[in-house]
Amino acid sequence: MLAYFDCFSGISGDMLIGSLLDAGLDFDALQAELAKLKVEGYTLSVRKVSKQHLSASKFDVIDPGQKAYRHLQDINEIVDAAALSPTVQEKAKRIFARIAAAEAKIHDMPVEKVHFHEIGAIDTIIDVVGTLVGLELLGVTSVLCSRLNVGSGFVTFSHGKYPVPAPATAELLTGVPVYATEIEGELVTPTGAAIITELAEFFGPMPTLEIGQVGYGAGDKEFAQPNVLRVFLGKSHSAFDAEADEVCVIETNIDDMNPQLYETVFEKVLSAGALDVFTSNILMKKNRPAVKLSVLCQPGDESRLAEVLLVETSSLGVRVRYESRQKLRRESLTVQTSLGQVRFKLGMLAGEQVKASPEYEDCKKIAAATGLPLRVVIERLKAEFRKPE
Repeated sequence: MLAYFDCFSGISGDMLIGSLLDAGLDFDALQAELAKLKVEGYTLSVRKVSKQHLSASKFDVIDPGQKAYRHLQDINEIVDAAALSPTVQEKAKRIFARIAAAEAKIHDMPVEKVHFHEIGAIDTIIDVVGTLVGLELLGVTSVLCSRLNVGSGFVTFSHGKYPVPAPATAELLTGVPVYATEIEGELVTPTGAAIITELAEFFGPMPTLEIGQVGYGAGDKEFAQPNVLRVFLGKSHSAFDAEADEVCVIETNIDDMNPQLYETVFEKVLSAGALDVFTSNILMKKNRPAVKLSVLCQPGDESRLAEVLLVETSSLGVRVRYESRQKLRRESLTVQTSLGQVRFKLGMLAGEQVKASPEYEDCKKIAAATGLPLRVVIERLKAEFRKPE
């Protein structure tokens, strides 16, 4: 099953769980799984509320005790000690590691020295683990997300008063398409940012989807629009059950640039975040041979990459368009081969592997170390990967 989160009013940990409960997650089953955590002194509740006349589920962790100040190791020990599925444990620890890394960077200290304030509290641990447990109980295998509305204004917490998004949240949202509205308040919390940036496979418009359930998870505050997180549960409805997303295409035609400069242009756009860059031979007006330079990027990166092209090439303008894309789910696997450890890129379709390729850089290193031709190394590694055990 696929889950698409529509974050028009932001995202937080309690809103995530509330949306899943509203979409059919069994509350008793969720409580039974969370009871496996070795933390005490809290109770869970869920109730129906109305947000701008829209019915939604409000999930709360009621913790009458004082907030704990825990280090990453303390939280990992709590997760490891729980009899949860290995997948939930692994993902939970990755989410907390992301938060710790963000805090360490903004405070300029080692990760192991970071002590969590709000993040170390029971409610946040429950929000992270509960979201993962809820997705697992619902059978969700793929998570997609819209662009994130971060809100505006300032937020006050233990370190002081900061502009929205808060520093840790901004760090966690690096590389993710976000936007601000006139709504004053913190719409994306650090917990919500850490969870969704770890789980979501892409951020953008809703793909073609056969909807099964729709759920609304309520936030605490009241705004002019419903303060809810909407989730769509369903299955992909593309022609061949591949993943779908949107990419931006930036193009320009060039007929007067020294070909030696293209190497630098390629390096600059790739280092600026382009997904791919390539050229095509074309014929322009006056029968003049030319090159069409094309750059693929994530929506939100187009302004930065267009600037690179306008500065680094002889072009006076670029074209920008948006296209839908169908793609295989990509996974990485390290394999022990007769030539050493090699990383393979896997292409997955409907949960099954349909393609496998050894990483080019690994193949180059092996070729240089062994003296074997590069093509022989690649062919041999592919053959070993396909060989039945």
